[in-house]
Amino acid sequence: MNARVDPSTSLNASRRARELAASADDVADVLVIGLGVTGAGVALDAASRGLKVTAIDAQDLAFGTSRWSSKLVHGGLRYLASGQFDVAYESAVERGVLMTRTAPHLIRAMPFVMPLTPLMSRRNAALAAVGLRAGDMLRTAARTPRKVLPGPLRLSHADTMRLAPALREDGLRGALLSWDGQLCDDARLVTAIARTAAGHGARILTRCRAIEVTGEGVRVRDELTGEVKDLRARKVVNAAGVWAGGLVPGIELRPSRGTHLVLEGNALGTLKAGLHLPVPGSLNRFALVLPQDDGRIYVGLTDEPVDEIPDVPAATEGDIGFLLDLLGIALDTTVRRSDVLGAFAGLRPLLNADGRTADISRRHAVLTSPEGVVTVVGGKLTTYRRMAQDAVDALGLDAGPSRTAGIPLVGAPGATPPAAPVRVPLRLARRYGAEAPLMAALAGDDPALLEPVLPGRPFLAVEWAWALAHEGALDAADLVDRRTRIGLVAADREAALPAAKALVAAAAAEAGDRSQDL
Repeated sequence: MNARVDPSTSLNASRRARELAASADDVADVLVIGLGVTGAGVALDAASRGLKVTAIDAQDLAFGTSRWSSKLVHGGLRYLASGQFDVAYESAVERGVLMTRTAPHLIRAMPFVMPLTPLMSRRNAALAAVGLRAGDMLRTAARTPRKVLPGPLRLSHADTMRLAPALREDGLRGALLSWDGQLCDDARLVTAIARTAAGHGARILTRCRAIEVTGEGVRVRDELTGEVKDLRARKVVNAAGVWAGGLVPGIELRPSRGTHLVLEGNALGTLKAGLHLPVPGSLNRFALVLPQDDGRIYVGLTDEPVDEIPDVPAATEGDIGFLLDLLGIALDTTVRRSDVLGAFAGLRPLLNADGRTADISRRHAVLTSPEGVVTVVGGKLTTYRRMAQDAVDALGLDAGPSRTAGIPLVGAPGATPPAAPVRVPLRLARRYGAEAPLMAALAGDDPALLEPVLPGRPFLAVEWAWALAHEGALDAADLVDRRTRIGLVAADREAALPAAKALVAAAAAEAGDRSQDL
């Protein structure tokens, strides 16, 4: 018998409408504000403990910071250098949970080359080598198998150039090789968490803006209709990231902007590994060069304080120039401003502290207001599960311990029943895991769904159809900017939007026909 999608995990427009109406008529145990990685994680943690959960977001899943990361699940190596051993260990543990249990279908081991150039003294190179060995000890302590993440190595000059031929050879003394986890897509991780939470009974409601928050619930505005509703709950969790301070008084954040460039894949030659490029004048700051499975390369990232918090932050010319300058120092290949296809920026929700934002601790914090609203801030994508666990623990509800370390996310082995054998495009297998055969079967009735939505780009039309049916996408921007990452390059986005809008319209018409039949 062919497997099918578990309907309890499917998010779509009709389910949203039903559950929003139902949420106004009862009292949830937990109401979560924010559906980035942390808020989705809180929804899953609470729902998997048997609590009745409603989770809302003013925009889409992963609309904010969670889609603007470096797409890495990292072991916290940089935190060792600053003495944040607890943060480093927590990162290593959570990386292991993701790579071995909850989301192995979304994460792969990625090699990183740290070139030993004349700008890196032999003393600093020795310190870096010690740091990498300490990072490997953290991997061991976190019980992540070496077959999942290999250990560090010293590379010869020849091996370094084989992996990264664009590096400047003059004075190159080889490199240090290390490994970390690379996400196929950070927004895909958030979507998988949200769908898994839905499978445990959580109501996942996008386009619901919190306009007033109390300890007894939230007044929300449906951004699709303008209707205002009061959603009641025994406990409220504020997981709104950089917007958290605007919802609950007394939350002081100091956001910082992290910018990445998007380059064509051949801009740096045949790059077979990521790069750690030391930032001059700093012992523990590195720029990252990150090859992606769609053929593009990301280069990041900056760490600049910001005062204003827009819905969609923009990369500044200063940030772009800083990253291009770093490439110019390390590479023999010239990367010009005209070679930058696109750029994206995200805002880190850091707790207010003295000093540079680059030096502020990445520890997370769980804060309870006098009205009883629990706010979770700080931290980072890798440790979202632990942040969510701590937030739910702080609610004081009698629901037992967290179970999420052992719950595979939608698409992971064990989370989705095996489907009948079917030929699956590699892109789907690497991004959707156990659900890829179901997607290929969906396209069986319409072979055009397995065609790219843009000539020369790998994004398939079936990904959009799947997103509308099962992943909560409501409009063309959801499809272009978050369920796929076409929107990172403005020219690609403009070319793809008409097809995305047509598909959304067709899906809405089909849904209307079905409702009339009922």
